[in-house]
Amino acid sequence: MRLAKKVALVTGGGSGIGRATAVLFAREGAQIVVADKSEDSARRTADQINSAGGQAVCAAGDVTRSEDAEAMVAAAIDSFGGLDVVVNSAGVSPRNATSPEADEDEVWDAVLDVNLTGTYRVSKFAVPQLLRRGGGSIVNLASIIGVVGYPREIPSILGAFNPYPPSKGGVVQLTRNMATQLAADGIRVNCICPGYVESNLIATLIADPAMHQKLIDRHPIGRLGKPEEIAQAALFLASDESSFVTGAPLMVDGGYTAL
Repeated sequence: MRLAKKVALVTGGGSGIGRATAVLFAREGAQIVVADKSEDSARRTADQINSAGGQAVCAAGDVTRSEDAEAMVAAAIDSFGGLDVVVNSAGVSPRNATSPEADEDEVWDAVLDVNLTGTYRVSKFAVPQLLRRGGGSIVNLASIIGVVGYPREIPSILGAFNPYPPSKGGVVQLTRNMATQLAADGIRVNCICPGYVESNLIATLIADPAMHQKLIDRHPIGRLGKPEEIAQAALFLASDESSFVTGAPLMVDGGYTAL
């Protein structure tokens, strides 16, 4: 097992990439803290892991609140005695970040607060615990839209001022800075830049068959990604197999950024 005797915290673990990652890590021997804003969703993931013979607890919380981020990390210590791996998978898009009545500034702030600042908050509390174990691995979820511009033919809230690209681009740069600062302490920090993945985050886009096909056409591999495929990349970065990898944005995008 590639994560035997490891303790992993997965934010956004109640659905999509986060859930797939938590389930895969548990299969590979890790004890899991499933953190999610939705307690019901987190519990479903934890129950799935436990019913399959794994070990998981849920930690309901919002990464926009420092006290919740701290509690997520504390859940790992209280339940399993330490922390070795963090996957910052909690994320929102402009379409689901706020209420429909929110103005542009509120949407901007909400997206940055979850995607970028939320990653910072959880990592801030996690790093001291990783140091106590002699090091560890942090895997941040960025996006291809953090390294290339948002395609104009895809509907985009706020157009040129869509907060999603800068929120994910910030994650890429945060990852690089954390990696250089923490490498000497035995902590590796990497990020995954997925292409478009079939998940709730793009459900409204792919509900339109024509738009679904447009998204597929932008991926040379000829389809969208699956949460389980991103989870496999996270497993590589969390495991000792990537022991010489840090500060890397890993493109898992079906060739999207190769065009």
